[in-house]
This record gives sequence, C-alpha cells and structure tokens, in this order.
Amino acid sequence: MSLYSVLQPMLLQLFFRTMISLLRSGDGKGCTTPELRLTDIHRKIRCILRIWDRILVCSLGKPVRYRRMLSHQSLATGETMPRAAPPPISHNHHDNDPDLVALKISLLGDCQIGKTSFLAKYVGNEKGEGVKQNNGLKLMKKTLMVKDARISYSLWDLDRDEGLEQQIPVACKDSVAILIMFDLTSRVTLNSVIRWYQEARKWNQTAVPVIIGTKFDDFIQLPIDLQWTIASQARAYAKALNATLFFSSATYNINVNKIFKFITAKLFDLPWTLERNLTIGEPIIDF
Repeated sequence: MSLYSVLQPMLLQLFFRTMISLLRSGDGKGCTTPELRLTDIHRKIRCILRIWDRILVCSLGKPVRYRRMLSHQSLATGETMPRAAPPPISHNHHDNDPDLVALKISLLGDCQIGKTSFLAKYVGNEKGEGVKQNNGLKLMKKTLMVKDARISYSLWDLDRDEGLEQQIPVACKDSVAILIMFDLTSRVTLNSVIRWYQEARKWNQTAVPVIIGTKFDDFIQLPIDLQWTIASQARAYAKALNATLFFSSATYNINVNKIFKFITAKLFDLPWTLERNLTIGEPIIDF
C-alpha cells in the first residue's frame, strides 16, 4: 500500500473540515450588504483552493501544473486583441511562487537567422529578464500577469551548431511549444526546417509546432516571384508538419508578440481567433 493511499482519507478529511470552518466563520460579521458578503465568500473559496493545491502537492510529491488556467480574458502581450482591451503587463521573478505557471518553449533553426533578435524583441529590456548561457544553450525568461494568472515563459535557444546531439534533447524535453525558425532570405535555412522538426520530435511528440520565417523586412525587398516561391515552399512545409506558419520581423516587431499570443491561446484554450493572411508582400500567417 502506497503512502498516498494511506494519507488520502486523512488529507480529504482535513480539507473538508477546513472548507466548512472557513465558510462558517465570519457569518453576519462585517458583511452588511449582499455585495460584501459575496466578496467575503469569494475570498474564502480562493483560500480553500490554495489549501487544496497544497494537499495535492503533498500527496502527489510534485508540483501540479496547469492548476490555475487563464480566464477568458485578453492576453497582455503588447498587441490589440479582437475581443477586449488587454490588461496591463506586470512581471514576477519569484520562481518559487506556487501561483506561477512555468512553461518551457524551444527555438530551433540554423545559426545567424535572427533567433536572438527575435527573443530580445519579445522579452524586451526589463530588469531581471536577462540571458543565461550554458553549453551552447541560451535561456531568456518572460513573465506575464493576466488578472490572477501568472505565466512564466522559459525560452530556450540553440546558440551554435556544435554539439547538437547534446543540446537538442535538453532544449526540447518538456517544452510546450517548439518554434522552428528560418531566414526568409535564405532558401538553405528554409530547407533545414524539416530536419529540425524531425530532430525535435525525437524528444518531444506533444509540443505545439510553429514555423517562423524571420527578417520579413528584408524579404519584401526580394523580387515578387522569388517571394512567391519561398512563401509557397514554407506553406507546404507547414501543412506537411501540421504547424502554424508566421512571417516575422524583429526589427519592426511584426508578428513577434502575436506568435506568443497564439501559443498562449492554444495552450490554455482561450477564445482568440488567429486570422489567416496569404497575401504575397504581407507577413504571411497560415495554418
């Protein structure tokens, strides 16, 4: 018999006793109006849920992820949402915060395609969101707060081509999304997309795949027929890999925030619809 099966009845009894005690306490005290009474009940329910989370952590022996899902609110990522105005962004750097939802996202692609510039544009220059490097892996963090839900993105970038056999597993394991990037002005880097996808899937079969073409501001300077050829090949790859395709520019912040907004909406099943754009000469979005 496991320790959990022995402790489970005791933990459940403790939880329900605490719940009844909290709901009974304060009846008729300090709540002179129905609105104040509802506020008091809401506060107690949140306290009960926190206690229940602690019980689950103790009984399962590991943190419970995705416990606090985002409500159907807009994402605060710096772009206008179609349904509501985004709430202000705040930052939280306490990694041990039990209310923090920590998510890992991996960036793969050839060198010199703009991955670092892409991450720097998204993360910004806020204090505490610095860059850490370890064995060819670059790590940046971005922590957002939307209402009561705090999300911390750990963004893992392969910094060089050497030692990929050791780097790719570390970068890809436990990731919720994998961004496969290429330079829109380089057909060689586009041809590498399939290889990067196959390597990533060796270590992670569940992450959301996203294909990102960088340097869109340089891409639109190419002849229109070459733009059409590259866009068609990129769309074919995205369809074959069942991935969403974005053309982006870190220099002009084109689709950078929208990519992470899409990922967050996808992970938490939020009511935000991505609009397809297949017009040559404009930043492509295809899915």
